[in-house]
This record gives sequence, structure tokens and C-alpha cells, in this order.
Amino acid sequence: MLERLEMFIALATERHFGRAAERCGVTQPSLSAAIKQLEGELGVQLVWRGARFEGLTPEGARVLDWARRIVGDARTLREEMRAARHGLSGNLRLGVVPTALPMVADLTAPFLARHPNVRLEIRARSSIEILQQIDTLTLDAGITYLDNEPLGRVETVPLYTERYAVLMRRDHALARRQGLGWADLAQAQLCLLTPDMQNRRILDQALSRAGVAGELRLQANSILALVAHVQAGPWVSIVTTETAALFAAAPKLCAIALPAEGGSEQVGVIAQWRETHAPVLATLLTEARRFAK
Repeated sequence: MLERLEMFIALATERHFGRAAERCGVTQPSLSAAIKQLEGELGVQLVWRGARFEGLTPEGARVLDWARRIVGDARTLREEMRAARHGLSGNLRLGVVPTALPMVADLTAPFLARHPNVRLEIRARSSIEILQQIDTLTLDAGITYLDNEPLGRVETVPLYTERYAVLMRRDHALARRQGLGWADLAQAQLCLLTPDMQNRRILDQALSRAGVAGELRLQANSILALVAHVQAGPWVSIVTTETAALFAAAPKLCAIALPAEGGSEQVGVIAQWRETHAPVLATLLTEARRFAK
């Protein structure tokens, strides 16, 4: 039944029989047959079917909750037994909001050095995507904002407080200032992350409090794209101090820190709340508590 539950979770996540089959590494007829067998075992219809996937029945939605718990427990059990036999090993899928990518190695590099048999996959995701993919077991953990958006029933480990700086070319007029406040950006040609990113929503609030308003001509879902436009000029971006430190060393760029009272957010590790985590995830959470500052 466990394999069929995993296929059912894949179908509920992908909402498409073909994509779910590809994700599970089986043919579409095999996946459809497995779902029908699961329905037969449970005695309920799980999926509304037409020419294509049309959603879960009410019973299917309830079974999905149980399926995620059962599959999660089974994965934890397998990893715990493997760790007991061979030491800590396995795969860890970590979703990270784009603004936290410049610091993620501070956490993960020591973790990997201490545990050479662990394989880590880092995926850049928005805060909403991280929550969704932890819930669907697509991610094991995430590094995201701990404020503003409801996180639900997850375990959290605060890592650091995010601070912001203005990134610009060295020949920009603002670069000649000794310091900058949020209100000083009223006339700047700002380029920021897109509104689906929580960082953008945080910055919009901070700018609004300072009386800076107006629509942006340029926005992107990639920090690298923002930095490239800043370097090309005349654009200015608001980035985290970690991002500023990474890019301000470039010959053409510089950064000036913004006052903390204008905007600061707590960032940390989140994982699905469980009484017992898989060994690899439990060890990462321990590492995160050691890292917290």
C-alpha cells in the first residue's frame, strides 16, 4: 500500500496523471491502476475523473492527509534504520528563499563537512512554495521568513535577522551620501524582486512607511537579474546586507546600509512538525540551532 500512497500523493500534488506518473517513474496506466487499487482497498472513490484529473473527492482529501503522515513516517523509519547500520547518510532537499541564498553555505558547508555521506539539494523557492512543498513532501526543510505569512504547524529554528542595504553603481548620485534613509529612495529608479516574493512585500511595507510609493518599471524573480541591471545603471536595488557584501566588492558597485528600524525580518529553518524527524533532517536542525545568531 505504501507505494500506492506515494503515487496518490504525487497525483494530488501534480494534479495531472501524466506528470504524476513521470514523477514516480512509472507509466500513466500503471499509476492509474495503482490509484484504482488503492480506492478498492479503502472502499472509497479518491479522485474525480473525466477526460483528465478533476480533483480529489472529499474522501480523497482526507486520505491525502493520512497518506502524507504514513509516507513521512515510513521514510523516517527507513532513514533511521539506515543510520543505525551505516551512520548518517541520505538525501536532503532544502528550499531557500532567494534572499537567503548568499548565506546558506554558512549553515550547509559545515553540515556537509561533518557528514560526508549526506547529499544535499538546494532549490531556490518563494516562501509560499517552500510551505507548499514541505507539506507535499517535495522538500524536507526550508530556509524562509518566520514572520508575516502564517507558517502553520511547522517546527522553526531562527537563524538570523535580515537587514537591508542600497546597492548601486559607484557613480550613482546616491553613492556620494554618507548615509541613506528609506525616504531618500523616493526619486531613485528602483528595481526589486517580484510581488510573489515575501521580500518584496516586506520592502513595499518599509517604503510605504517612509512615504516612498509608486510602481516599479523593473522587477524580477532573480536577484542576479537585479544586480545585473544595477551594474548596467541607472537602477538601484534594496538587497540584504549579505547580498550587498557578496556583490559590492565588484569594481562598479557599492552599498550603503539602511536603518534597521525601517525594515528587518527574522529568517530561519522550517520543517514539518513531527515528534521524530528523519536522522538527516534532525541533524540539520541541530546544526541550525548551533548556527543561530
